[in-house]
Amino acid sequence: MVLYIHGFASSGEGEKARIFREHYRKIGKKFLAPSLSFIPELAVGTLEEIIKNCEDIKLIGSSLGGYYALFLARKYNLKAVLINPSLHPQATLKKVLGEQNCYYDGESRFCWDKRHIMMLAEFVVTKPPLENLFVMLQKGDETLDWSVAAEELKGAKMLVEEGGNHSFSGIVRHFDTIDNFLGIE
Repeated sequence: MVLYIHGFASSGEGEKARIFREHYRKIGKKFLAPSLSFIPELAVGTLEEIIKNCEDIKLIGSSLGGYYALFLARKYNLKAVLINPSLHPQATLKKVLGEQNCYYDGESRFCWDKRHIMMLAEFVVTKPPLENLFVMLQKGDETLDWSVAAEELKGAKMLVEEGGNHSFSGIVRHFDTIDNFLGIE
């Protein structure tokens, strides 16, 4: 089963989750994109419960979801595709403390505070499982510096594209490559 992990303030109904869901439905593969809590401990706890109760899990994580996927890939020896991953969300998400809008509807709100930043430190990976990672980066990422992931995950399978954005525009072009890496036929 492919488990998609969305990014900060997003949901399992976000655009990338929807296009991945449709892709896996078309090829007859199990796919799950849960809408996770904004609270890091709850989000990772939910993901761990899914992993412990399902077989043959493969991870796809985007942005903060890439951070969680990296942690879970290390802990459970899983393959993971990381899409413009946030490797240091403790630093990048300090910039957005306070009330936040959910991307799901643009109206729902939550409060992101220092306790949540501290929770993220529990999921730091010091020795990434490079052989289990496929890192997808676009240099036009307006949210994160792509070169951080390129440097820190050097040795993993990597795709770096000019242009693009944080959402990884045109990801559909790479579905075959993603499936091949994950061993999905």
